[in-house]
Amino acid sequence: MFYDAIAHQHGLKRDPWKDVTVPRPIGWLSTLSKDGVCNLAPYSYFNAVSDRPHYVYFASQGMKDSVRNAEETGEFVCSLATYDLRHEMNITSASVPYGVDEFPIAGVTATPSRLVKPPRVKESPIALECRYTQTVALPPAQPGGGPGYLVVFGLVVGVHIDDTLIKDGIVDIAAAQPIARLGYMDYSVVRPDTVFSIDRPEVDAQGRVVPPPRAAE
Repeated sequence: MFYDAIAHQHGLKRDPWKDVTVPRPIGWLSTLSKDGVCNLAPYSYFNAVSDRPHYVYFASQGMKDSVRNAEETGEFVCSLATYDLRHEMNITSASVPYGVDEFPIAGVTATPSRLVKPPRVKESPIALECRYTQTVALPPAQPGGGPGYLVVFGLVVGVHIDDTLIKDGIVDIAAAQPIARLGYMDYSVVRPDTVFSIDRPEVDAQGRVVPPPRAAE
């Protein structure tokens, strides 16, 4: 099938967009209001955008609490959403009124960060402390369309990694079993038996690409 993405006439029971742009990391964002009240919410439009320096982004349809707090206080934290914390993460997706602390609602612990004021999720094995840098407003596809997306960028200034995940000098991310967002109400999980490695190709003296040897399936 093919459908016009602007006209949005796919003819299916449910919008397929989020199910064809997968898997998407989940940014479990914690922020503080100007009054010092914690907010915790998951964002599936989230990812890293560079490594030197480390930058991440999250995107929100309209001005939501996480965007407002990040802009007003200049900081946010992203904790890793894992399989063990899937239900707690899901609870924090509820649309509660502004100024309500989702940490106790979800039953997770707000533990102090090192370099920024918003807390991280203590139960999460990895957390990124971020300083807000800018918000980019994406225009709607057509004039007069619904609220556009706000893309929030942050500079990562601190990284927490549970020591149990560090093996032979590298991070065993599969051991944390991070989860990712699919479409509809579906998710996926990274486990040791789903991880595979492929070496990058080499280029020889004649400029020819030399594929790496394939491991036995």
